[in-house]
Amino acid sequence: MFIICGLGNPGNRYTNTRHNVGFDTIDLLSKKHKIPVSKLKFKALFGKGNIGKTKEKVILVKPQTYMNLSGESILDIVSWHKSDLSKLIIIYDDIDLDIGRLRIRPGGSAGSHNGMKSVIYNIGEDEFPRVRIGIGKQPDYMELTDYVLSKFSGPEQKIIDDSIIKAAEACEEIIINGIDSAMNKFNS
Repeated sequence: MFIICGLGNPGNRYTNTRHNVGFDTIDLLSKKHKIPVSKLKFKALFGKGNIGKTKEKVILVKPQTYMNLSGESILDIVSWHKSDLSKLIIIYDDIDLDIGRLRIRPGGSAGSHNGMKSVIYNIGEDEFPRVRIGIGKQPDYMELTDYVLSKFSGPEQKIIDDSIIKAAEACEEIIINGIDSAMNKFNS
């Protein structure tokens, strides 16, 4: 069983912000595969269902701990389900990638992302698949926190909407054909 976790911040205040592209991808997967993400446990909203022709079982997860404590929720759900970390997929925003660019990796460091730092710290491992969605660097006049909590401009939103679709497809590809196939198809 795969656990697909999108990082973000709970609450209407953070809807459609740069930091919530992970949540947005989970929402798309939820809608596409008819998997309601409405159960509350593990400090998260989650739903169980199937993806792909093989009907692979998945859990879609949106931690409700706020970004910087995401690892607490993910540790709870991974421990409860005794999941193999190779079947944990984390989706999150990345300021080091141009807006809309995807980067799929089988593991690695958290970089400057505090949500990923929390995940790696809590589960004690950094070798699990991740789908990074580029949100671009913040302008010089803006603090990083203000930037990641800001909404996309009209032209940026179109780019991000397309990237969220591709991020969801990348998760499906990881599940059906493996991480190498997803990297070959989606790393641009």
